[in-house]
Amino acid sequence: MPMGQKLGLGVALAALVAIVVGLWLWGATPDYRVLYSNLSEQDGGAVIDALQQMNVPYKFAEGGGALMVPSNQVHEVRLHLASQGLPKGGVVGFELMENEKFGTSEFLEQVNYKRALEGELARSVQTLSAVQGARIHLAIPKPTVFVREQEFPTASVVLALYPGRSLDPGQVNAIVHLVSSSVPKLTPARVTVVDQNGTLLSAPASGDRNGLDEDQLKYIHQIERDYGKRVEGILAPLVGAANIHAQVTADVDFTQAEQTAESFKPNQPPNQAAVASQQTMESSNTNSPGSGGVPGALTNQPPVPATSPLTAPNAAPNPANPVAGANPTAPGVKLGQPAQPAAGAAAAQNSESLHKETTTNFDVDHTISHTRLPVGVIHRLSVAVILNNRTVTDKAGKVSVRPFSESEKAQMSQLIKGAVGFDDKRGDVLSLLNSPFVDQTEKIPELPLWKQPENIELAKEALKYLAIAAVALYLVFGLIRPALRNMNRALHPEPVKEVEEIDGMEDTPDLEGASMEGAGYGADGQPVHAVAPYEQHLSEARQLAMQDPAIVASVMRQWMHGNE
Repeated sequence: MPMGQKLGLGVALAALVAIVVGLWLWGATPDYRVLYSNLSEQDGGAVIDALQQMNVPYKFAEGGGALMVPSNQVHEVRLHLASQGLPKGGVVGFELMENEKFGTSEFLEQVNYKRALEGELARSVQTLSAVQGARIHLAIPKPTVFVREQEFPTASVVLALYPGRSLDPGQVNAIVHLVSSSVPKLTPARVTVVDQNGTLLSAPASGDRNGLDEDQLKYIHQIERDYGKRVEGILAPLVGAANIHAQVTADVDFTQAEQTAESFKPNQPPNQAAVASQQTMESSNTNSPGSGGVPGALTNQPPVPATSPLTAPNAAPNPANPVAGANPTAPGVKLGQPAQPAAGAAAAQNSESLHKETTTNFDVDHTISHTRLPVGVIHRLSVAVILNNRTVTDKAGKVSVRPFSESEKAQMSQLIKGAVGFDDKRGDVLSLLNSPFVDQTEKIPELPLWKQPENIELAKEALKYLAIAAVALYLVFGLIRPALRNMNRALHPEPVKEVEEIDGMEDTPDLEGASMEGAGYGADGQPVHAVAPYEQHLSEARQLAMQDPAIVASVMRQWMHGNE
């Protein structure tokens, strides 16, 4: 073979081997997936040491710096590293208290406890799917025995969220209550949550709200949405769900008010009046004759019995009564006998006084009522409903669009009022409009097949494999096969027709088709690879020597010169 053909054959074989080896390596290369991303330097070094001990191949992603391992070993490696406590996440928890040394001061113990508590809270917050990292700062004052000097702890939370993610108010409140419930005497109002952009996520205290808060607005929207669904639900069976639209506006009062009322009723009849208290006071006084006179022995002696004088002093003589000086007020008084004391004198001497006082207090009806008015009372509802014209099909099958009659709209209005609890005294308003709808459906044109993303990806994969196949076919059929054909021809030479000029004359043997086929040529003059038997070649050579000995002599001459 010429040197050029040998060189081309070697290049073709080398390229074919390179392609085969490249395809095999490409298919055998494992698919790498992210094991951990955004590792700190300490955690990254510890993880790499552990991977080297486990004989696990790894590499770093370009740009992001994420640590990647084969996809079939991701979960196994993560579990193995988790058993070793890796990665630590850049924050320390209560494991910091395990390395306490003997003789540590109380101040250092408090600092380590605070760091451990902040680290544990940060780890808990980082378990949320949208949180990439968290830092928590606790301000815990020193305890004091003085009530006036007591201070309450506060907390600040800084969140680093994943790109394109956010936290809803419920998740923010969950973080606030998680932190506040982990520290004694820490209230949710003293916890501040901020994201990496400096946006305040936690809501201010209730006393600092100047208008409606988010919960109240959410409550109003919920009421309006519920009433709208009621209206659409009650009319959908009549006109169809696509032929009705309803909007409700609610005027809700969130004023917090309390009332205290005190009322008194008039006194009831005495026989039905309730006696609250009754007081009776009774006193008696008896006057007995007492001792009188000069103090001494005579005063202790009993009195001398009284005697009646024979002649009453200063008494006028009574002609009818011969007894002078008789006392008409004391009948039966005999002369010479002691006179008996009169009844009036006895009463004067033994007088008795009796005092009785009764006080009755009747209870008066007294009512004290304390009323706390409800929050979120609906003051007014405004309902707006629009109906599409109905579609009517006549007997002939012709479809037409007609508006609703007034009686039908009146019936629908009654249904709407019943669904929303319409109240005229409250000032509710209902607006019902019947009008044809405009088709606002936006028709999105379909992307052609060659612009669809999945087809583009499929085409890229197909082109990649087609390019590899084309290169392989070119090497096989363009370089390797011609080189092998030339090698085969060199190993098995074919008889060649030679035209020589002898004595100025051109001799062109006229070979028959059969002889040409025996010499390695077909009937059409094209060479064939079939080898004729030895006898056929020998007979053809003899025939050629007999027909044109000059050609045979020339061939022999060339062989002889070639051997020299």
